[in-house]
Amino acid sequence: MFFKPKEHEPAHIHAIYNENVGIFDIKTFEMTEGDLPIRAQQLVKEWLGLHYEELVEMWNTQKMGKISPL
Repeated sequence: MFFKPKEHEPAHIHAIYNENVGIFDIKTFEMTEGDLPIRAQQLVKEWLGLHYEELVEMWNTQKMGKISPL
């Protein structure tokens, strides 16, 4: 998750897999932009489901915390 001044909604994360990138909406888990392979998308969505509350809290407070991988 990257925090930028005046970051735009909706709340989202950027996922990187090799040379591919995907932008995922934190609330719907849908990839809104990018070219991640299907399997990588599934893994990101699984991870989002496991850490939804933490991610929303980070987005709302703009305070980064460490979240474990899958």
